[in-house]
Amino acid sequence: MNTPLPSFRYHPDPLATGAIEARTITCACCGHQRGFVYVQPVYATTDLDERLCPWCIADGSAASKLGASFSDPQPLQQAGVAPDVVTEVSLRTPGYSCWQQEAWLSHCNDACEFHGDALEEDIEDASDATQADWRQHYGLTEKDWARATKDYEPAGDNAFYKFVCRHCGVVRLGWDCS
Repeated sequence: MNTPLPSFRYHPDPLATGAIEARTITCACCGHQRGFVYVQPVYATTDLDERLCPWCIADGSAASKLGASFSDPQPLQQAGVAPDVVTEVSLRTPGYSCWQQEAWLSHCNDACEFHGDALEEDIEDASDATQADWRQHYGLTEKDWARATKDYEPAGDNAFYKFVCRHCGVVRLGWDCS
């Protein structure tokens, strides 16, 4: 049970984002007793909620043995991201909860890293480039940005998700409303 958590290239701190929690379970995939459990959405034909260990996600066994996936591959496919990256994100990377269907963002022809709910500072201090990217991505205006970000609180009904490009460091914001 003292095995270090696996690393996830596109979700670098799943403990901080709340995707993985320290809790002892017997994994539904490998059958081992583990000290960590995946607690975000899992898409499968059987109920795997809070029954998978991070190791079975990372090595792909939850996907191959149980048909589990952790995020929708379509947004990355539509962005033209390489198929091996789409597979890694959707089948071997912890996903995240949102109000509607999650959409993993990309930049520089690669999936971005997921960093969880944007902090108030991430929104208040968003660069002009981040704001312009958000407006373009969602087809909205500067007034829409002002309305959407007014009184923003993480994990609220008006949700922003922080993604960071692994190559150039640009911050992209996913957005969802209840």
